Amino acid sequence: MGTPAFNIHAFRAAQRAAPLSDFARELFSGLSKPQRSISPKFFYDAAGSALFDSICELPEYYPTRTEIRILTDCAGEIAQQIGPDAEIVEFGAGSLTKVRLLLDALEKPRRYVPIDISGEHLQLAAERLRLDYPNLAVQPVVADYTMPLVLPARDRGLGQRVGFFPGSTLGNFSPDEALAFLQLAHRLLRGGGLLLGVDLVKDPALLHAAYNDAQGVTGAFNLNLLRRANRELGTDFDLDGFGHAAFYNAPLRRIEMHLVSRRAQEISLDGQRFAFEEGETIHTENSHKFSVDGLRALAQQAGFRPAAVWTDPQRLFSVHWLQAGP
Repeated sequence: MGTPAFNIHAFRAAQRAAPLSDFARELFSGLSKPQRSISPKFFYDAAGSALFDSICELPEYYPTRTEIRILTDCAGEIAQQIGPDAEIVEFGAGSLTKVRLLLDALEKPRRYVPIDISGEHLQLAAERLRLDYPNLAVQPVVADYTMPLVLPARDRGLGQRVGFFPGSTLGNFSPDEALAFLQLAHRLLRGGGLLLGVDLVKDPALLHAAYNDAQGVTGAFNLNLLRRANRELGTDFDLDGFGHAAFYNAPLRRIEMHLVSRRAQEISLDGQRFAFEEGETIHTENSHKFSVDGLRALAQQAGFRPAAVWTDPQRLFSVHWLQAGP
């Protein structure tokens, strides 16, 4: 592979010269590994968030429409579990489309706390939600929800504090990271619960099509990460020099997304050069798939008490109600 030795002296000198952003710091570290990588959380600038919204409407991308169907068909049962006057905390809120289905089903929801790393996108979505739900207190929190965070103080009269984590985003974490997130969520949601959507193990052909759409939108979404790095960090990625690749790793039960170097090339980040050989990749995302029993066991390990589960007739996707003890 064309990976240079990690130059810690150059990295520390660069840190002294100007503090690096989280994006720059994690990209620098990720490009210095034998298998280059970057966290998928950096997909979601304004352009990336818009591209993901487009992915959700693609005919091949079943997860969004299937989860929406479950939330719609089972809204009454879900509302019974949550109860009246609830506070909804959404992790990785995005465009706030699915939470509207939940809010419409609930009895007098009192407060909504969307958490997202993309501040501009979050604020715009929160403003639109306030207009449509004038009796709902909307308090967005710009933060990385995988890290310890502080939620707004609980007001008297609020019902259950309920986490909402749709879209199978849990599958983007490694198994250890997924457990750590669920443990963090359990601490935040004590006395309430978590409504969690996860994608299920299925025919690999369906999975392959979902991440390699005919219109190339998923490829554009993947490549936008390099475009963002060029714009925000001053890197010089040649966007035509990298291609999108996604495949199902059956032994690990996950889709892997990569950006593949089409030729030998070099890029620069904060004064450091990184050489790529033809065919070398940057690993940008995993999307782990679950069995219902496997997810329930993981949730129990994190401290939750697994309760109701809803799936579609084809068992493509599942939504879980997990209770967090006092």
